[in-house]
Amino acid sequence: MRADHPLVRYGESLFWHQPFRLLKGVAGAYIAYPIAESREKRNVRPKIAELRQHYQIPFEARRRIVLERLTSILQFAGEHVPYYRDVFREKQFDPVKAGQDPRYLEELPYLTKDVIREQGARLFSRPLEETRHHACKTGGSTGLACTIFYDQDAADYSSAVTFYARRRAGKHGYRSELHFACRFPDEVVPQWPSREDFKCFAMNRSNIFFDRIDDEGLEEMWRTLKRRRPYLAHGHPSTMYALACYIERKYKSGKAFEIFESSGELLEPHQREVIERALRCRVINRYGLAELGVMAYELDGHENGFQVLDSEGWAENRPVASDPGDGGDGRNELVFTGFRNRLMPLIRYTTGDLASVEERGNGFFLTDVVGRIHDVVPINGVAHPTHHIQDMLDHRVGGIQEFQIDLRTSPPTLRIVLEPWANEEDTTRKLRNYWNDAFAISYVGHGELLRVGRRAKFRHVVTA
Repeated sequence: MRADHPLVRYGESLFWHQPFRLLKGVAGAYIAYPIAESREKRNVRPKIAELRQHYQIPFEARRRIVLERLTSILQFAGEHVPYYRDVFREKQFDPVKAGQDPRYLEELPYLTKDVIREQGARLFSRPLEETRHHACKTGGSTGLACTIFYDQDAADYSSAVTFYARRRAGKHGYRSELHFACRFPDEVVPQWPSREDFKCFAMNRSNIFFDRIDDEGLEEMWRTLKRRRPYLAHGHPSTMYALACYIERKYKSGKAFEIFESSGELLEPHQREVIERALRCRVINRYGLAELGVMAYELDGHENGFQVLDSEGWAENRPVASDPGDGGDGRNELVFTGFRNRLMPLIRYTTGDLASVEERGNGFFLTDVVGRIHDVVPINGVAHPTHHIQDMLDHRVGGIQEFQIDLRTSPPTLRIVLEPWANEEDTTRKLRNYWNDAFAISYVGHGELLRVGRRAKFRHVVTA
């Protein structure tokens, strides 16, 4: 039957109430998830236990383990990855020295998205066709997009980190979670049950699909949240902030969930304050990126700091010259060396986000974080977040390497860099089908995309 069949909808509504909610959560976490893990040939639960044991170790001893992992991934990259083999030979770099003194890492060049695109398969430790792998495209909010390939072990660790961090926040498997996701206008109602249905059941997760953040769209979000009442809601802070402002304006305040987990873009202090006040929830910030997964989390709450997940990688500061045009102000750019992905190791990867790494008595922490901001763009009089536009371009239009929206023109100009195999006529037809004449469309090369600041920082939306 179709997923919108009345019987399915009634069954879902039944599990919004106790004790059925608890029974569903327990069955999903302790019966369905192990089955799903086995069927998908994943290995996540043992890694969650491993992470729990790691963070129980005092930091002084944990730091030694972290440096051993740093040495190990450097040795592996130097032996098996053509790009790093050449770099290590040229620099006469000894990975063991970096494990003894991390400052020795400074002998190595930074890894950027430009280098990743330029080197291609030379960054792989083995051919993709020889191993199970997962492709992950970066968002492009801190530079032109590129694709990162994970091996299965790295993908499993990435999932385990999210599970572990949420458990530290109090979100156990039997407690439900909700994820904000893009709604596509031509979405076909799927058959029930599907693979995605079983996955959501096993993870005790549901989705809110949205495509607008005007009053109508925000009211729909709020009613859905009130019906489902998840323990944890996960999404972009700009979306939840818009919802909080709407709730405060219309209802003064309201409560539909215990925790909001913010990710994907910068969580501003004023956004946290309004979300906590209007939605009466606890806000937890996390830092993750497509290239490496979740790398920092407020494991013990906001008041105890934004902790780097040292089990997953080594964090560094890269000094950035002061630049009023891009908010540099003499801060540091965040640099990571990942430990887990041995298919495509990333050594000294520059994230494009500004933050300072601070070592304390109980771990490494991020301070002064300045990161990715997803703007709001009006389309035919309706406000849309840029991550929705990006999802539409990636998953519905296709054939697009990069895009940029210039709000200084009327109508706004949508600049598009096409893949070599795509054509302008077909792309234009699809864009007009979805958004009519909301944009003036301009096909350009990467060099014609506008940049801001002395460091030429890329933004999807240009306003000045």
